[in-house]
Amino acid sequence: MVIQLPQPTTTTGRHPLEPLDADEIARASAIIRDQRGQDPRIRFVSIALQEPDKREVLAHDMRGAEPPERVAFAVLYDRGHQQTIEAAVSLTSGVVTSWEVVEGVQPGVMLEEFFSTEEITRADPRWQEAMRKRGVTDFSLAMIDPWAAGYDIEDPLGRRLIRPLTFVRTREDDNGYARPVEGLVVLVDLDKMEVIDVRDHGVVPLPERAGNYVPELMFDDDNRPAHTAIRDDVRPIEITQPEGPSFTVDGHQVSWQKWRLRVGYTPREGLVLHQIGYEDRGRLRPVVYRASLAEMYIPYADPAPTHRIKNVFDEGEYGVGLLLNPLQLGCDCLGEIHYFDVVANDQDGQPLTIANAICMHEEDYGVGWKHTDFRTEKMEVRRSRRLVISCFATVGNYEYGFFWYLYTDGSIQYEVKLTGVISTGAVPVGEQPRFGTLVAPGLYGPHHQHFFNVRLDMQVDGERNSVYEVDAAALPPGPDNPYGNAWVTQKTLLARESEAQRLIDPFVARTWQIVNPSSVNELGQPAGYKLVPGENVLPLQQEGSQAWSRAQFAYKHLWVTQYDPQERYAAGDYPNQSQNAGGLPEFVKADRSLDDQDVVVWYSFGAHHVVRPEDWPVMPVTYAGFHLKPVSFFDGNPALDMPRSTPACHADGGHTGESARGQVSE
Repeated sequence: MVIQLPQPTTTTGRHPLEPLDADEIARASAIIRDQRGQDPRIRFVSIALQEPDKREVLAHDMRGAEPPERVAFAVLYDRGHQQTIEAAVSLTSGVVTSWEVVEGVQPGVMLEEFFSTEEITRADPRWQEAMRKRGVTDFSLAMIDPWAAGYDIEDPLGRRLIRPLTFVRTREDDNGYARPVEGLVVLVDLDKMEVIDVRDHGVVPLPERAGNYVPELMFDDDNRPAHTAIRDDVRPIEITQPEGPSFTVDGHQVSWQKWRLRVGYTPREGLVLHQIGYEDRGRLRPVVYRASLAEMYIPYADPAPTHRIKNVFDEGEYGVGLLLNPLQLGCDCLGEIHYFDVVANDQDGQPLTIANAICMHEEDYGVGWKHTDFRTEKMEVRRSRRLVISCFATVGNYEYGFFWYLYTDGSIQYEVKLTGVISTGAVPVGEQPRFGTLVAPGLYGPHHQHFFNVRLDMQVDGERNSVYEVDAAALPPGPDNPYGNAWVTQKTLLARESEAQRLIDPFVARTWQIVNPSSVNELGQPAGYKLVPGENVLPLQQEGSQAWSRAQFAYKHLWVTQYDPQERYAAGDYPNQSQNAGGLPEFVKADRSLDDQDVVVWYSFGAHHVVRPEDWPVMPVTYAGFHLKPVSFFDGNPALDMPRSTPACHADGGHTGESARGQVSE
């Protein structure tokens, strides 16, 4: 299926996929209060757009059909009755259209709970006594990080729990992670707002050395640099576009080069991309209907009491979208920037705006293609560009940057940038940790892994696609391989969900190709995009671990499911305090057909973190992700029509080298 390119318009209308604005969030919560009661114990966990049925959206886009009903979906928590509630509110008609109690689940931790945990813990006499044993009497210097509780066989059942860890600052803005309170584990009941258990597994001295990274604090008490002096030889780099950027924005609709897409947002997933398509010779060809982060999971490998509890679903237990940073020009993004504000909600249901939460800009990305005819010495070179759509979330000690890149050659890249401060542990000075790496005297970083799953609702030239696993295979010696050099590609159709749970294999250059059997290029090849894995890993946690029990999505790199709008999250709707693996393992039990169907591709990838001293006191960015690259989607190089970058490249008939004007920016 090929969608005709819509006529340009300057009208910013309310597209069916436009995120809820502040007025809509306030109205949704007001309708719920008016029609379902004013009980202050009912708290608003999240309010977001309930996305319309895909067919309705496509009908609206292609035929100008009436826009679907505008609906807000709210997750609420009734603290008085300890119940999770899902509600749908029609903003079109002003009524609550559904109200359902979801039994036996806990919604994600709310911001008000996150901040209350610190004061509740600090006021507990048992915790105070444990701190005195470590020489801490000024409790205001304690820095308390609320970690999701996960589950423990000794936890009381049916209670809403959180498990905070303690660190100690020496002054305001000091990096408290330099002084972890090892062995002290607290359990808080968030319904009663009280500490119900304090366990002190023994005193380990607080590390003495500061770990500050702010220039004003990078000196110890003897006024010696804690690490190094600030460099004085860094010269400015200016990223300028005298004629402005090449993209245009209408509301949340973006046009850049030949790409068309919509930028979306939810408080749980954060940045979402909708309706990614490419204009090919006057036709808008869809590639991905919806692309989003479907879960994050971070298990730690240290069995010590303070660290074995670290098994967090940063999306399902906290909500990445609620934790986005307001980005700053010149720091997070350089160049000609377009920012998108996002709107979430507080626990009273009032709108909460995060300004500049999503950044969009374009970057020069070096040589896109080049060839020199050595006989004539004539050279042709074209530079590549990419559109960058990004955001950063602060989840306690870590920062995660989520970056989507669209390239002029028709490819798409997703990249997570990991930085921030490691979650630390303490050992007696002179002792070596077994399950981590020393980063300072008495201070170590435990081994851990970060797993991400991205949900790709594919729409390659239409809604009906198939997925093939593609391996390179050497032919055995014989008539077909007389010289021992022959190899071929082998394509295996993943015909059912039971067959579409796969692992990477770099030894055979494994990729997965999503094709439209009904759309072929001029050579008769089905139009497709291939998923190219990047660096990856599997969980090392074994059967019986929390990872095995709760995060089965991470144990396979590729999952493919038949489209179901209710299947959005790789670990299920409510992983908080769950004891069983929800999400993908449940979805695929139906074993639905995937051949020439509306398919969703889920890709899991991991960052394996054996901590280095160089990761302290703040971690240099490390990267993880994947690419989507066109395969037979085009009839040739889609970047062939890129203009020559500058006259200097070709001013003397092609003898001049590549212009040095381009700069890659971040």
